[in-house]
Amino acid sequence: MPPMPPATWVPLLGALLALLCLWGALAAARRQRLIDNLPTCKTTGVFIGLVELKGTAESEHPLVSHLAERPCVYYEWNVSEHWSRTVTETYTDKDGKPRTRTRHESGWTKVAGGGDAQPFYLRDDEGVVRVVPHGAEIEPAVVFDQTCGRDHPLYYGKGPLHAVRNSDHRRRFTESAIVLHAPVYVVGAARERTDVVAPEIAESRDAPLFLISTRSEQQVRRGYAAQFWGLGFLGLLFWVGAWIVRDHVAPGPYQPPQPPARVLPYVGLGAAYLGVAALLWFWMAYNSLVDLRQRVRQAWANVDVQLKRRADLIPNLVRVVAGLRDHEREVQTAVAALRTQLAATPPGRPGPDPAGCALALRAVIERYPVLRSDAAFMRLHQELVTTEQRIALARDYFNASATFYNTRLETWPDALVARLGRLRPQALISATAFERAAVKVQLAT
Repeated sequence: MPPMPPATWVPLLGALLALLCLWGALAAARRQRLIDNLPTCKTTGVFIGLVELKGTAESEHPLVSHLAERPCVYYEWNVSEHWSRTVTETYTDKDGKPRTRTRHESGWTKVAGGGDAQPFYLRDDEGVVRVVPHGAEIEPAVVFDQTCGRDHPLYYGKGPLHAVRNSDHRRRFTESAIVLHAPVYVVGAARERTDVVAPEIAESRDAPLFLISTRSEQQVRRGYAAQFWGLGFLGLLFWVGAWIVRDHVAPGPYQPPQPPARVLPYVGLGAAYLGVAALLWFWMAYNSLVDLRQRVRQAWANVDVQLKRRADLIPNLVRVVAGLRDHEREVQTAVAALRTQLAATPPGRPGPDPAGCALALRAVIERYPVLRSDAAFMRLHQELVTTEQRIALARDYFNASATFYNTRLETWPDALVARLGRLRPQALISATAFERAAVKVQLAT
């Protein structure tokens, strides 16, 4: 089978590279839109599903990084050694005569490296939530970067004893880490913990993104936007450039047209690429809007769950506290009766019976040895405050998600996609439109 001529495989290769770049650009745009659509929630408002959090990295037993020796929750380090060599090669010139030339080569070779990670807590002004970094895209900050020679104690102290071939005996030590108390930005799926009743952020196959970054939200967003435009433009260059190579470099029977008609085919090829890119972007934007609509519905479901939690939890707590209060009332009555017995009453004379309240007091103590009504009332108060905060956070999260969704539907070019997809805006929760009233707490006397 004869080999495929360059006039055939060069355009095919350019088309393949252009499609790969275009797919990468759309993936970056999808992540950028996801970050734009996700409202930042508080740790106490983390519910099951995809969430976005901002806070600081905390740990009771932090790791210690290898090079910088700083307390952290994640670190990775690398040692590279520089080498250089002179290569002499023989070649034949255009006249057929042998020639000799020398070429200098140099570079860096990794000679050691490693790292470690541990689950940590993300803390904000509301509380903490556990983050399990396994499987996440981690963007740490550089905490150590130093280049030294053999006379430096770091050279062999943190590096291997052997050297690479043609070594210049210069080593570069670099380390990146998420240090303790450092600001972090997390996007990931929340799930229920197995050890306690609390959520945690961990890897999920259904989550479109699991990111732990020391960069801010705006920096992450700008990075994805740069990837979108950069890869999109690179794909255009691959596509049009492959045809330029085919017409002017690759040998074959095809003869390129003469100017000025030579430019018009390339303009048409560029327009075709942009048309395909526009169609794929519309497809991606529609899926993004549908995903955002589903997230709004999930946010409303979280509001309903919190309302049901309040309706089920608070009445039961009230009954428990009321029962403890009644039992303590019995104890206080018995204690008051005992305090009135300042002296013993002789038999046959009127006066308080020394054993009159002993049986009742003994029965209460045996049934309820530790009665703490003050702690019970404080627990009820704390649960009331926490429950109302959870409901408020769920309502705020729903309104924020719905606002992002409605803004997308009214912003060009998403408005065109929404019209074609017949997507409708979502009404927000208002104070007068809230359906379920708060549970009334009343302790009967």
